[in-house]
Amino acid sequence: MKSAEAAKEASRLLGSQVEMARLLQVTAPTVNQWCSGERPVPAKRAIQIEALTGGAVNRTDLCPSFPWGQIASSSVETSQQSAA
Repeated sequence: MKSAEAAKEASRLLGSQVEMARLLQVTAPTVNQWCSGERPVPAKRAIQIEALTGGAVNRTDLCPSFPWGQIASSSVETSQQSAA
């Protein structure tokens, strides 16, 4: 799924682009630009959208250029080091 398609799906699940903007505390034109592919969805917003949709829209679909795998690997390594 492309980022714009994922943003459109999120806005559909949340009721509308205006409602998604309200929930994220951003402007409706910003959400519209994400949905049209004009602007990328920032990683911070991708995490919020994933949470708001209950995981139905994935952060990796919303923001595919962000190194999510590297972040997850680092978190696991840090957790394992803390437990030791």
